[in-house]
Amino acid sequence: MPTEREIPINFASFIVSLASSAMVNLGEIADPTTKERTVNLPLARQTIDLIGVLEEKTRGNLDEEEKKLLDSVLYDLRIRFVQRRKHQDIVEETETPGEE
Repeated sequence: MPTEREIPINFASFIVSLASSAMVNLGEIADPTTKERTVNLPLARQTIDLIGVLEEKTRGNLDEEEKKLLDSVLYDLRIRFVQRRKHQDIVEETETPGEE
């Protein structure tokens, strides 16, 4: 296991860190501290939007590998966000009795 000093600090590790945070807030992976899965869509959206800002601000300044990583991470997180939001909407509809 790498020590704290052995973990590379670069653009890719920064994006992966942000993506991991988004995945925790989407409930896709357990929180490393609590070991529990919870969903916090507003925080997940904020993190995904932040990665989107980084994509916009770094456009033309990334090497091909960094660009592919960023594009892939953003696409995956956005799809997962939409899926989670739809799932949550369905759950809320079934839990809330409808008025006829």
